[in-house]
Amino acid sequence: MSFLDNLWRGRASEFDAGNAATNAIELTKRHQKVSLSKQNAAAGHLRVNLSWRMRTSDIGSPKRQSVLRHPFKALRPEEVQAHSQSMVNVDLDLGCLYELADGTKGVVQPLGGFLGDINEAPYMRLSGDDRFGSGSGETMYINLDHRDQFKRMLVFVYIYDQTPAFDRTHAIVTLYPSNGPRIEIGLDERHPQARSCAVVMIENVKGEITVRREVKFVYGFQAELDRLYGWGLQWGRGYKTRAEQR
Repeated sequence: MSFLDNLWRGRASEFDAGNAATNAIELTKRHQKVSLSKQNAAAGHLRVNLSWRMRTSDIGSPKRQSVLRHPFKALRPEEVQAHSQSMVNVDLDLGCLYELADGTKGVVQPLGGFLGDINEAPYMRLSGDDRFGSGSGETMYINLDHRDQFKRMLVFVYIYDQTPAFDRTHAIVTLYPSNGPRIEIGLDERHPQARSCAVVMIENVKGEITVRREVKFVYGFQAELDRLYGWGLQWGRGYKTRAEQR
């Protein structure tokens, strides 16, 4: 088999195959969709994790100085700058708009304390609110043993008030099915003014559970995502309580 045959086969694939080294599927603009049903992973608990970190260019990046203008400064060792609280004050939140088969619609998110329920409708539960991008991040569990009760779920990420925008963070949403490789969706596109991002749509299409990359940034909050995808919920201004700001 020639090299060109291999290249053509790669172009024809619907989505990235699992990487043997990382055991992960990366959803990209070219490869947007994967079927959990075809991977025998449409059962059990689907774990959805959001993690992020500051871009290194924003954390004390050294400024270049002209060697001609400051010849002796070029010989000095670079100063080590400490990380201040302002440099890590990024509060990304994980949420999910859901629509059940019976027409019930709602949202699971930290804001307002809508954390959901794993064994009762909506059959999804948010573990809590991570305010500073710790190693564990934020995690949501979706009970796919009740997959027949689901119609669609839109996993999204939004920035809480008075925090930097998406272009200052490296954020990634990772789905861990009960079987097969994990699924990764990076949020690395530069949208300095965006406040929310629709990340991935999970749908029940005639009994098949599919995952489709969205990565659509909007300049508003949940209400704008709602209008974009036609959810039809009523939204009001919300604030985090101390319990939600852990």
